[in-house]
Amino acid sequence: MERDKRSPGYYWLAAFFALFVLFLYGPLSAVFILSFQGPQGGLTFPLNGVSLRWFQNLFERQAVGDFGASFGRSLLLGLMVMGTTVLVSLLAGLAFRRRFLGASPLFYLTVASLVVPSIIVSLGIGVLFQQLGWRASWFSSGFGAHLTWTLPFGVLIMFAVFNRFSPSYEEAARDLGASSWQTFYHVVLPMIAPSLIGVGLFGFSLSYDEFARTLMTSGSSNTLPLEIYGMTTNVTTPVLYALGTVTTLFSFIVILATLGIILLIGRRRARA
Repeated sequence: MERDKRSPGYYWLAAFFALFVLFLYGPLSAVFILSFQGPQGGLTFPLNGVSLRWFQNLFERQAVGDFGASFGRSLLLGLMVMGTTVLVSLLAGLAFRRRFLGASPLFYLTVASLVVPSIIVSLGIGVLFQQLGWRASWFSSGFGAHLTWTLPFGVLIMFAVFNRFSPSYEEAARDLGASSWQTFYHVVLPMIAPSLIGVGLFGFSLSYDEFARTLMTSGSSNTLPLEIYGMTTNVTTPVLYALGTVTTLFSFIVILATLGIILLIGRRRARA
């Protein structure tokens, strides 16, 4: 059978996609390559030898930058935001399955922070804490600032999930004598578990990489994005690229692990 000929539009779109991928991953590949500079290498090409010197330097005491502490703060903050986003998004999705007084205004207030510039949100929260006499910190004001970014996405995802969720499953469980809690735990929760994992990944990744909403709310302790930004004006060695490579690989590992969990849940559901 003769294959259908591709239209010219197909090749234009393919070329556009190739340029998009190059634009997206080109800078990452440059950072990855330069992180393997030799001991005497600089911040630009060409490579002056190949070594793991700058990765080893990450675990040594630095004159500028505190990699370990800032990474720990970003990791813990991301986990806090992830857990809160999943819980609140789930409860909001369940609540909005039924109409109640003030549902529409509450929904628009929830997603309104998405249209407000991030730096304005950060500045507003920082000024509010200052006026109240509270000390700004990454685990208080920074935590709240990140939730203004992650919660609207989580809520919107759960709205979409529950809009496609058939109540017939719950009705069948209740007909068999299950209580409301048993119906939720044994029927609803397993069916929406992959979506909840996606919401958690969304919340963690948005928080882990967030810069603008952390700038005015982290207090005296930097998260990893703030630490990296500060290093760009002080560090003159490829250790900055090594840090970028490690954090990028960490992000990919988190994503792959999450996808693996989702696939495992899907296989178990198929067997059941």
